[in-house]
Amino acid sequence: MKKILYIGNNLNNKKANTSAIQVLGALLEKEGYTLYYASSKTNKVLRLLDMVKACVRLSKKVDYVLIDTYSTTNFYYALVVSQICNFLKLKYIPILHGGNLPSRLESSPFLSELIFKNAHNNISPSLYLLEAFKNAGYNNVEFIPNTIEIEKYAFKKRNLETIDLLWVRSFSKIYNPSLAIKVLKGLKEEGVSATLCMVGPDSDGTFQEVKQYAEELHVDVLFTGKLTKEEWIRLSENYTLFLNTTNFDNMPVSVIEAMALGLPVISTNVGGMPFLIKHKEEGLLVEKENTASFISAIKDLVNAPKEAERMANNARKKVETLDWENVKHKWFKVLV
Repeated sequence: MKKILYIGNNLNNKKANTSAIQVLGALLEKEGYTLYYASSKTNKVLRLLDMVKACVRLSKKVDYVLIDTYSTTNFYYALVVSQICNFLKLKYIPILHGGNLPSRLESSPFLSELIFKNAHNNISPSLYLLEAFKNAGYNNVEFIPNTIEIEKYAFKKRNLETIDLLWVRSFSKIYNPSLAIKVLKGLKEEGVSATLCMVGPDSDGTFQEVKQYAEELHVDVLFTGKLTKEEWIRLSENYTLFLNTTNFDNMPVSVIEAMALGLPVISTNVGGMPFLIKHKEEGLLVEKENTASFISAIKDLVNAPKEAERMANNARKKVETLDWENVKHKWFKVLV
């Protein structure tokens, strides 16, 4: 089997959820591939140096370099690593995760070409980014969706007699966690009984801001901090609706997991979300930064439980197609 160097955010600390590198890397290892990883360094400069050193050290040993690629700081990691790979004649494959990458293609066309034009392949986990890259003139892009192991997610029918909201993501400004607080406050002001649980680590200092905001609005929110995947899946059994409040998005695994678990999803209609969720068929999509739309969508589901059940069932069927047993064959074709 092939040997692979996987470049990405391999951190394991309180500020990071389980990342793509940890999920996909483990799945590829189970299939017999040999994986090397960079980097687990928390300091950004040391992390970049570790990535470069790994490329040089393993250049004669590995067949491919996978690079998790985002639109902000990590874009520059991908830029440096891709140029090192070019110099060393290593086949590299950017995996396109950043929901705001289409804007990066427009704002940094030259740097984008340096990364993506010379890649052995570019892998898009969403049809949204596949379309955006093809529209920008990139023809070396393949669609391989984010994946889960479906047997780990027991589907549960939700009783919408109570409104128990679950939010799962890193606390980061781009994920707009304060909107969930506004939604809970709005429901309370309308006399609607509801609870909210927010699960995830603090990514950029937003956690304390959101916690303070909840206190200022006098709403009770359960903040769990970072949980393991198994812990939040167990916790999810106590909740009836899933909120995704992001301003930018691609194909978030947390939403895929919520769909697998039977939680009706209400999400902002941004980035890759309309490619993942068909409105009123597999969940509800609303305008970003629109508290009233979220509240209205919640009430619509509560008032039409059969419709909510139908959408949840459709969502489960949708994400069953994303099971690793289906998706892995696409990776086999790329990593020949």
